[in-house]
Parts: sequence; C-alpha cells; structure tokens
Amino acid sequence: MSYYPAFLDLAGKKTVVVGGGRVAERKVRSLLKAGASVVVISPAITARLKRHVEKGNVTHIKRRYRRGDLKSSFLAIAATDSKDVNMRVARDAPLLCNVVDCADLSNFIVPSSINRGALLIAVSTGGISPALARAIRLELEDFYGPEFKKYLGQVKIKREKALREISDPLERKRYLKALGARCVPDKIRGKK
Repeated sequence: MSYYPAFLDLAGKKTVVVGGGRVAERKVRSLLKAGASVVVISPAITARLKRHVEKGNVTHIKRRYRRGDLKSSFLAIAATDSKDVNMRVARDAPLLCNVVDCADLSNFIVPSSINRGALLIAVSTGGISPALARAIRLELEDFYGPEFKKYLGQVKIKREKALREISDPLERKRYLKALGARCVPDKIRGKK
C-alpha cells in the first residue's frame, strides 16, 4: 500500500487514545504538542499520563473501551496490547484511526519525525520497518540541528516583512526564494 503524506491540524480537535501504557504515552505526548484535545480511555495509565491528567492537559476515562467512545472524535489511536480491542477501535473510528503496529487496521500511519520548530521532517517506510524509519530519523536529527528552528524564526519575520513591503511580485518571489535556497542549510550549519 502507498500512503498519501499529510500533516494534520489537530489544534483543539478531540482525539481519543485507547490504552494507557508507554506507547499510548508517546502518542499522547505528540498529540499534545500538536494542540489536540486528548482523551485517554484505559483502566490504568502510566505515571507520566497521570501527571498530564493532573495538569488538566488530558482527560482520563478510567475503564475499558466501549462502543460509542469515539463519538465526535476527529482521530482515534488504538494503543492497547489487545488485538480484539484494537480491532474494535479501528472498526468504530468515525474518521481517522491508527492502530499502533498494525497498518492493516489503520487508515493512516504515523511516521518517525523530527521537530525543529516550524521544520517538521517525517520519515516512513510505509509500515514495513519502523526500526529503519527510526534509524534514518536519528541520522537526520544530527544533520538538521536546533539551529534550523532559530533560522526559521528569523525567516518568518523576514517573510512577513517582505510580503508587506516588496510590492513587485517578481522581486518578492526572488527574495523569498533566496531565504530557502539550496545553499542555505550549509550556511545555517556554519559551513561556507
């Protein structure tokens, strides 16, 4: 199967994670970073998830998954160790559903990703080898360091100013293109 790459705007959207273990914890962490409104359904949750609940970042429904739990959710993630529960979540999901480690039951997969502020790089092997995707991501993390976050913050300001102040469309296009030219990554890293 070939996947269509997409970045989802989850800000304020209800996202249900079924499961409360370490995998669910990782999924919740990235969902919170994306601004999702997260509900975790599980009889038990990790200490870190409990802290998110105590801070008011996550809603915890302390019981097993039931049909109807996904009502009005935008996205569902099944992260339990029960194949039966994961299959029920996949079947019941109204829109988007990811079943951890089971691409066949999912209508989207989650790539291994690097986040450098506005720069988000995703690596996927189409679910064939998450370990290889992770290995490639680790290489890319070294190559695209934190300096890219700082640079993009500066570009944002320059771009907004150019859109306001450069009236000639061709001149503005040339200027904006130069901010992302092929030589820019080496300059950001301090190489000439």
